[in-house]
Amino acid sequence: MRLSSIPLSAWIGIAGIVLALFCAIFAPWIAPFGERDVVGDIWLPMGGDFLLGTDNLGRDLLSRLIFGARTTIFVALAATVISFSLGMLLSFTAAVTGGLIDQLFSRFNDLMMAIPTLIFALVVLAVLPQQLWILILVMAILDSTRVFRIGRAVALDVAVMEFVEAARLRGEGTRWIIFREILPNTLSPLLAEFGLRFAFSILFLSTLSFLGLGIQPPAADWGGMVKDNKDGIIFGISAALVPGGAIAGLAICVNLVVDWLMKRTSSLKGGRGDA
Repeated sequence: MRLSSIPLSAWIGIAGIVLALFCAIFAPWIAPFGERDVVGDIWLPMGGDFLLGTDNLGRDLLSRLIFGARTTIFVALAATVISFSLGMLLSFTAAVTGGLIDQLFSRFNDLMMAIPTLIFALVVLAVLPQQLWILILVMAILDSTRVFRIGRAVALDVAVMEFVEAARLRGEGTRWIIFREILPNTLSPLLAEFGLRFAFSILFLSTLSFLGLGIQPPAADWGGMVKDNKDGIIFGISAALVPGGAIAGLAICVNLVVDWLMKRTSSLKGGRGDA
């Protein structure tokens, strides 16, 4: 792959993702103020000592936005990695094994997908203790049902190919077939799907935080910042629009990169392509 072959839209998406990751990694060093420091009056306008103004408690909005990038990206990325690991393992096992195991996994997955995701998450999180690892696990388990569906579909396409049959005839086990035969030949479409699920996790986390069951205050995350400052919109205060724009911007950047990856691999048989 040559850098000149990457379209402008993908470069914009990559730049946005790199900026968000930079803020998340170096938040304590680049934020003008602390995550929880009250530094001025409430809802001060942009400019002066506060580039983006202050929030409903007088905290610097830019600093909260930078620290919120760390929390939002970490939780969304952790949930996506866990959901993909779980969904891929179960879906590939079902596709390779077939029979009763495939039917059990598939029907249970259909049952989980029949339940509205947001309603299910709200009920579970309202009952369980509000801890970060519980939030990540709930998001991951719910998202793994979508991963299972696409993972099983691509795995079934590869599982009937000649090289997989040859591996079975050689006496290779299920683990070998999954990790050495199927996974390398489905990696490209799965990477694109990973990006889509990551974008969904960002939006899902922001929704949960806005409803009060995501990241708990005073920790900063973008969905919670929208919730904290939503009342200012009535008075013409734009504090809620800043984190809302960050959520939309990051989701768009991820989708721009994913769209390029999907176009690049859409004509590749079995997910293989030129480097």
